[in-house]
Amino acid sequence: MTRKKKTRSLADKVTIRTGRRKDYRQWRHDNPDEITSSRRYLQKKRQQRKQQAARKLARQQQATTLSLHGGKDSPGDDA
Repeated sequence: MTRKKKTRSLADKVTIRTGRRKDYRQWRHDNPDEITSSRRYLQKKRQQRKQQAARKLARQQQATTLSLHGGKDSPGDDA
């Protein structure tokens, strides 16, 4: 005998009318205001955004600054 696979999917937890996935999709379509992302998902995404911002800031600080419109040392000033 095989065990049912554990899942985090809401479709398996919600029993609407027949409990079939199709019915859940229809209910979700009809009631968009009752659907919210899980706290776990929101927390994970918030953490990912913080890490991405930190990496971006580190890259910007590590980068060398280029002297655009250079002064005396630019090779085009041989006149």
